[in-house]
Amino acid sequence: ARCQAVQAENVTVLEGGTAQISCRLQNYDGSIVVIQNPRRQTLFFNGTRALKDDRFQMVLFTPRLVRITLTNVSVSDEGGYFCQLYTDSTHHQVATLSVLVPPETPTVEVKQEAVEGGEVELTCVSPRSKPAATLRWIRNGREIPGVVSQQDNGKTFSVSSTIRIPVERKDNGAALSCEAFHPALGGQKRVRHYRLDVYFAPTVRIIPPSGILREGDSLILTCSITGNPLPRSIQWSKINDTLPERAEISGPTFQISRLSQTHNGTYLCQAQNNYGRAADHYTLLVYDPGAVVETHSAVPYAVIGGVLALLVFTVICVLIVTIWCSVRQKGSYLTHEASGLDEHGEVQEAFLNGNDASQGKKEYLL
Repeated sequence: ARCQAVQAENVTVLEGGTAQISCRLQNYDGSIVVIQNPRRQTLFFNGTRALKDDRFQMVLFTPRLVRITLTNVSVSDEGGYFCQLYTDSTHHQVATLSVLVPPETPTVEVKQEAVEGGEVELTCVSPRSKPAATLRWIRNGREIPGVVSQQDNGKTFSVSSTIRIPVERKDNGAALSCEAFHPALGGQKRVRHYRLDVYFAPTVRIIPPSGILREGDSLILTCSITGNPLPRSIQWSKINDTLPERAEISGPTFQISRLSQTHNGTYLCQAQNNYGRAADHYTLLVYDPGAVVETHSAVPYAVIGGVLALLVFTVICVLIVTIWCSVRQKGSYLTHEASGLDEHGEVQEAFLNGNDASQGKKEYLL
């Protein structure tokens, strides 16, 4: 007679899934088949349930194959399941059940708030996985190396990756991501996105009016403010004086209607948050019609005066050079004229003295 035998197949399943545990029979002659769990508790005896656990079901019992299923698998179900065949000598094989625990989307923990000019410490945490997940920090498509720590929680692992990066106000809102990789994800990854929240002191800039302001016009100033957190209140004031009665304030907007010279002065916009304060000023000068109000962008009068002085100096230099050239040309003309008179005198003297032709022929033009 041929010998009976049993073979078992190892199984890997995701936590919460369904595992199929199979026992393959060879030359089965109706002998007793027993399936036991890792704690050696009998689950089925020749196809009959022996343990009251409805998660186990006998789905197939044939002379060649015995198969049971286990639903809602947990890591506590992991281990070796025994397929035993009782004949003249007992045969058994062990089917090892391995449970994979994929990581959830990791979380990001901030140890302390990020302040301009300092450093921020960020920790990416994957609290539970099996085997341990692999974590990676990414910013602008590049990996940021982190300090990785791993803790064994029995059959699962918790993993963390910590980075420290310097921050400036330009980094406020910068995007980072923490990625978790795991064999149970099938090449996919779990990603947690995070945006830097950098705190910094406010900046203040008064936007001045454009054009010419005259008596009777309206003045509108807008205070542009940045900061994190954004200042909740804005303070308008006038240096060394109180605000005019007709002044109207609506948040960042300051307005004075029907301007007059009594409104002249320097106006101040101030704002502050927990990380500092800032201010900007605007000097108002109201003139008669046609006068320009001095603003932040006005051209300094010293520059205009310098340009005019340069033009006057250039004109004077041109006049001097012109007169000098004219005088020089006139002197040259008088010199040539005197030379011509000398030659004319020599001709007359030769004619009166009657010089003969043997001295050479000379022609004189009188």
